[in-house]
Amino acid sequence: MGKLSDAIKHLLIVNVLFFIATFLFGDQMYQLFSLWFPENENFGFWQMLSHMFMHGGFMHILFNMYALWAFGTPLERMWGRNKFLFFYFSAGIGAALIHTGVNYYYFNQGIEALVNSGISESQIIEIISGGQYSPDWYNYAPKSVIDNFLGAYNTPAVGASGAIYGILVAFGMSFPNSELFLIFLPIPIKAKIFIPVLIGLDLFSGVTGYSIFGDGIAHFAHVGGALFGFLMMWYWKKNQFNENRWN
Repeated sequence: MGKLSDAIKHLLIVNVLFFIATFLFGDQMYQLFSLWFPENENFGFWQMLSHMFMHGGFMHILFNMYALWAFGTPLERMWGRNKFLFFYFSAGIGAALIHTGVNYYYFNQGIEALVNSGISESQIIEIISGGQYSPDWYNYAPKSVIDNFLGAYNTPAVGASGAIYGILVAFGMSFPNSELFLIFLPIPIKAKIFIPVLIGLDLFSGVTGYSIFGDGIAHFAHVGGALFGFLMMWYWKKNQFNENRWN
């Protein structure tokens, strides 16, 4: 991809700085800048944006930053810096909204099941607010319902993956015949096939709970970023915005 473009360079720098700060300050960074469930006392409105600069480990930030560089560079060169940044952050915030919406569904599903078992909602909130739960809850609802309920409330989201998935969609729609390689399948696959399959796998994992790529992945954030990326690309193409640079 040659020389780093301006937006990509600055995004890489900020992400690395956040990663170093997280290494130094640990839980304080996660508590302040990760995306928490809105009913959780740790939630702050700025987290819709700040979570995009947080990462859970070296491999997490490495893959995200590589994808940002590899797929974002041609888009920034085509669109210009301002348009690229608008797209990137819009996809990331869209991913956060979808992720939070799904968490509200899981949260309300769990609350409803437990209230129907005779436990008051205030008592439930008091217990989970202290980072605890009752093993008896698994007797009142399926394990998946309770797990999703607890995870929605207690597990924050971190990472630029939602924005990256928006970038992937934009790349696939702009350069559909570019050939990409999977690490475990070293044969060229065109972007117009590779990227929809990747998003489909995330959707499958989110719906079924069977994670193909490992645990701790916010699959609906990925799908949300891809959805917002597609909608923006569709709107821009329809209104002939895709050919204009925002300098």
